[in-house]
Amino acid sequence: MTTTSNADMDNWRPYEHDPVLTPAMTGGHQDTPIKEMVRLRTYFEAVVDDRRGGPVHTAVAFNAAYFGYEVGGEGYGNGAFDIDTFPRLTLGDETPALPVGALARIETGSDPLHAEIVYKEGCRPAMSDGGDIPAWTSGAPADAEGPGSRSQAESPVRQELLVPDFTVFGPGLQLPDSKLKRFRARQKWLNKDGHVIVDARYSSAGEAALDDTAAFVRHLLTRQRESVLSPLVPVSVVQLAGSSSEERLEAALAGLLDTIAYALRTSDSLRRWGHYALARTRIGAGLCHDGPLGEADLYALTGSLERSATPSGRRRHGLQGPRTAYTAIGPWLRALNGAEPLLAGVEYAASACRANLAVADFLRGDTDNGLRPVSDVRITLDDAFEGGGIWRSHHPGSDEADGSDPLVPAGRGWLDTENAAAAPTADASDRAVEPEPEPEAPIAEQSVPDESIGVAHYLRITDSEICWQVPLRLAHLMEDRFPLDQRVLDGLDWLGTGTRPVRLELGHPGGTLDASEEVQEVTLDLAGETSQLRGIEWPIDFFPGLRIYVQWPRGGTVFRLSTAELEDPVEIDGELISHHYDPQVLTRDGAPGGNRDSDSSSGLGTRRLVLRAVRRLGRLTPDGHALLDRSALPAGFCASAPAPQQVTEIEAAVAELVDQRHLYEAVGSRGVDGQPHHPAREGEATIPLIGYAPNPVVRPRPGTGGHVPVQAAGAEHFVHGFLRRLPAGCMPTDVQRAAYRDHCRRVGKADGWDLPRGYTFVTAHSRRR
Repeated sequence: MTTTSNADMDNWRPYEHDPVLTPAMTGGHQDTPIKEMVRLRTYFEAVVDDRRGGPVHTAVAFNAAYFGYEVGGEGYGNGAFDIDTFPRLTLGDETPALPVGALARIETGSDPLHAEIVYKEGCRPAMSDGGDIPAWTSGAPADAEGPGSRSQAESPVRQELLVPDFTVFGPGLQLPDSKLKRFRARQKWLNKDGHVIVDARYSSAGEAALDDTAAFVRHLLTRQRESVLSPLVPVSVVQLAGSSSEERLEAALAGLLDTIAYALRTSDSLRRWGHYALARTRIGAGLCHDGPLGEADLYALTGSLERSATPSGRRRHGLQGPRTAYTAIGPWLRALNGAEPLLAGVEYAASACRANLAVADFLRGDTDNGLRPVSDVRITLDDAFEGGGIWRSHHPGSDEADGSDPLVPAGRGWLDTENAAAAPTADASDRAVEPEPEPEAPIAEQSVPDESIGVAHYLRITDSEICWQVPLRLAHLMEDRFPLDQRVLDGLDWLGTGTRPVRLELGHPGGTLDASEEVQEVTLDLAGETSQLRGIEWPIDFFPGLRIYVQWPRGGTVFRLSTAELEDPVEIDGELISHHYDPQVLTRDGAPGGNRDSDSSSGLGTRRLVLRAVRRLGRLTPDGHALLDRSALPAGFCASAPAPQQVTEIEAAVAELVDQRHLYEAVGSRGVDGQPHHPAREGEATIPLIGYAPNPVVRPRPGTGGHVPVQAAGAEHFVHGFLRRLPAGCMPTDVQRAAYRDHCRRVGKADGWDLPRGYTFVTAHSRRR
């Protein structure tokens, strides 16, 4: 074999030149010499350019390097394949699940179609042809059947859309375009877009949860093993690994995929969405045209994500609630007029990746950690697989501005419906008011059962960690404990039952912590039905309702708890709150008489007893308001029927609290079943209600008016690199683009983000005033 220079890698011939994969690469990118990495990266850039503008997945890039994809030539036409061993697919059939990168044979009535699977996504039947989808589908596991419902089958089945590339094996195995069009028109072996939709069966839920590279390694060592171990490939994995043992082969393949992923994400000419790499020129060309999926359509997509969660119209006092919407990229694209040609064949994969990248760029350039301050909508990626990518829009977004990466899939859609399905129903026998929804705002006015407040909400679940947030309850503070999430308990089952010491690391930005509070040795109690961390020394300024963000590295015995500082503190009932909080828990557990020293109402005056009764007995709205049937008020703190004097004192206290805006009056109705409703229902007798309104008042921090303190004249100071808006018609230079990509890499963004449209980058420098 002969050696090719980096400049000639677009003419690499697998059986004439040195292999692009080397033994060093089996140890991962950190063990790969720079010269070998540059050569590999240059080859992949040529492959991406050769693949008709479609995206190249990490697994597909492995195939190219391992099986010898000839750029500008026969593709895999000279590869060492036994095409009769390829897994067989048929539109609509059930089949063992295939990963991206699998080589497949699509059965037809005559000539079979040989292809490489270059892209796949989930396409559950519940998804419509529009962008809005049922929340439960976002982040749902393979065995999900509906909201909070999972199949009991040992081998889950999930409907998936596979995008095959029929050109990769050269002209000898490629059918004429006319015949492919007939197959698509008949929709018997391919759908109208030239894709295959299958019911993919997984051997277990664990297999379905594998990430892309792990699933591909498993596929290589099982269903594609004969091709991988063929001695006819340019260089065998056995040679690269130096061993034929199963453990070494698996480790070597994982190392090669790590090296390949690194080569793709560090290329200046490529961009990645997940594991899919596209040429920057392909992305730029798509933005420059005025047709479907051009700049205007992608701007419309980002705008629709914001508008989908923005409240419409005015809501009544006390009943403004959160709003959440989920948008799937695939259905959104298919609903776009004139986009059909860009959704056929491998073009669909490129279009889906381009659309997701457009949203990601919008979040990076025009939002603060996914939050749009003007509309208070936070946009985050919720699922990277289902529907071509599902984005979650939530209002008010400031409630969720917790510092988590908006581009890390959180799967909250499924987790929230799963938690809701598991939560017990509220006791409807009390006399507290259940607010009814208005026709124009059905979600905002739903009451919140006590059993569902203060529950954990997942922020991120990966192979390496679980992160969630949960508000502190009064009982947690008083008993120096903290409940653990069920998924953590499942991960700790190797410890058995009983107790053991573990490490707790506590962060409280903007607050004060003693040294003994920052790192604590606490007790992990696995003995009871609800496992806990016990013996926690909570800081003195922690309060009921304070949101705690928890990170647990899987398999470890370290728990990291932290709070998140509000951009501007708020004052509620005379108390200044500087950190994110849960308004429902604050209303319930922060009622008078419920402090950390005592939960007794003894010794409280009538005014505070009234406040306590409304906040503890009233039915909650999502924003922390509590509504109570006024006739039920005396029973809130009187063991027997109140005396006339007590009734007079209660009414006087209510009048004073209403006058001072700590409570407000409302009108509801009572049904024939004796239950109160709000707003009043037509045909029912009206009843007076009393409500508690938190009414947070923003107290801006000193010095946050946006003015930069003036420095002394002549003083030299360092200025970090920053973005600057360009005048109309101006463009940044290539040097500035490269400087911005280098800046992104230095701050940990390995894919080297592009400059936002209309901006340039000013490099770090010193300035004298």
